[in-house]
Amino acid sequence: MKFYSTHAIDQLTRHCLKDTIGFNWLMNNGYKELIAVLDAVRDDKIAFKYLMENKHLELAAFVNAIWEDQKAFKFLMDSKAYDWAAAANIINGDQNAEDALRRSGKMHFVLLAHAIQSRIHEDGDRNMSPWGVMQNLLNFKKALKKDEDNR
Repeated sequence: MKFYSTHAIDQLTRHCLKDTIGFNWLMNNGYKELIAVLDAVRDDKIAFKYLMENKHLELAAFVNAIWEDQKAFKFLMDSKAYDWAAAANIINGDQNAEDALRRSGKMHFVLLAHAIQSRIHEDGDRNMSPWGVMQNLLNFKKALKKDEDNR
């Protein structure tokens, strides 16, 4: 697994919080895979495919572990990507994971987990608004039409 400095994780956190400075730093310093993490968490299939095809398997597993995929979590543990596993667990409400990262001085992963969690909640709130529900219905109709066209 590629090592990511505290600074790189901090920039990903900034990006998750919609700070363009974080995004720009990640792009300018060759961390496209970290940008893809947020996009994949937000259900961008192309971003997830990018992680897989470019062998960022721990990051792809992190994305899936956020969505409570136990195989992905096990993969993180077997790969000794403990910080990523704990961050996924924080997002899923595990206070013990947060306490463990805090005790080990990994606040940058705690902050990242909370930033991702806030974006997930924001996306969920947007999907529940009247406009978001309408967009989802339109997207569903488009998906059904594509499925019928492929038959």
